[in-house]
Amino acid sequence: MEKKHEPKKPREHYRLRTRLIHGSFATGRWDYDHHVVPPQSSSATFRLKSVQRGAEGFVEFGSETAQRAPIYIYDRLDEPTRGMLEENLAAAEGGEMAVTFSTGMAAISAAMGILMMSGDQVVAHRVIYGCTHSLLTNWLPRYQIRADFCDLTDLESIAKVATDRCRIVYFETPVNPTMELIDIAAVRRVVDKLNVGRREQDRIRIVVDNTFATPYCQRPLELGCDLVVHSLTKDIGGFGTDMGGAVIGSNRYYNLLMLYRKDFGGVLSPKNAWSILVYGLPTLATRMVNQQKAAMKVAEFLLKQPKVARVVYPGLSCYPQSELARRQMISFDGKFAPGSMLYFELKKELPGGAAAASERMVDFVADHAYTITLAVSLGQIKTLIENPYSMTHAGVPEEEKTRSGLLPGGIRLSLGLEDWHDIIADLEAALAVA
Repeated sequence: MEKKHEPKKPREHYRLRTRLIHGSFATGRWDYDHHVVPPQSSSATFRLKSVQRGAEGFVEFGSETAQRAPIYIYDRLDEPTRGMLEENLAAAEGGEMAVTFSTGMAAISAAMGILMMSGDQVVAHRVIYGCTHSLLTNWLPRYQIRADFCDLTDLESIAKVATDRCRIVYFETPVNPTMELIDIAAVRRVVDKLNVGRREQDRIRIVVDNTFATPYCQRPLELGCDLVVHSLTKDIGGFGTDMGGAVIGSNRYYNLLMLYRKDFGGVLSPKNAWSILVYGLPTLATRMVNQQKAAMKVAEFLLKQPKVARVVYPGLSCYPQSELARRQMISFDGKFAPGSMLYFELKKELPGGAAAASERMVDFVADHAYTITLAVSLGQIKTLIENPYSMTHAGVPEEEKTRSGLLPGGIRLSLGLEDWHDIIADLEAALAVA
């Protein structure tokens, strides 16, 4: 019998950047010892050896006694390609488990769905992604779940807003699109105080959307959050070809998430899982190193432009939360990693005001730029630009956007892998017409 390949030392002894490329040496999800690249499953249902085998799989699914090497029955329950991706996502974030979903919003919905019930409350930061805001304000109230918003950069605001039915404190960091940071460890300390005297099932859980930073730049679980959510469509997927989402955390949440996914049906397809497993996650570190280099160059360029009122990028020395950024946004190898996203605002004194100038500039990019694309989403190898006020955050009421500092003249830029000199040249041309 041919000897199976095994490394000399456990994979945990290798650096995480290496592990994202090679994944599990001996995954319980699939035996593919002769493949250099993991195979892709393309079967909605799986052959069973006996009725007893099938019955065992259904009984074990989602139960506390279930084995992590599952009996495969039906794609919506579990399947091997997706399972291998989940193993590697958990390793990237420093979690015990990951459960993937069809989109980032499906993942956010699942995290909230397993932690709350009718009558509960979620406290969220005052600025969040537009679709998440819609979920909290349009849909959760239908189930008698209350959503309240506060400024989580002001830690005292949490205790003022949270009720005895609060079950989740939810936020993004960096915030989409304003690039504020929330101090995860500090929020943990506040929540710990609020949890004193609460029963285990009544405790407040911290859920962090880590899409902007990615696990390369920041790992919220290490800083005290309970669950991390991701849109895998963005930097983890990296190429803008496949949608997906993930919830990552401790094993205590695994069975509930699997049952939620089974019953609500927001399952990541094997084809999308395979692309993220083979192309996306293994190249994350390499892409982020280059993308954030470009982001820094572009941010420094924008700071010098007379038509630009403000530039917000964690890598800048003038960034208002620079100390927190350097403490919280750290790469796998301990280096400062400010990410690939930036936000800037044009001056109100420009003809027609900042909103009109922003529209002129972005429309010029859409018509004439080569290296910058007008499109929603982010985290692709191509640089993307958009106006959050009127596009991705259009569903947020105007008074809330104004109160939270999200202005019509604001522009969000997601840096890709183009040469930064070319990106700056296109921005310079677009600013000339603003």
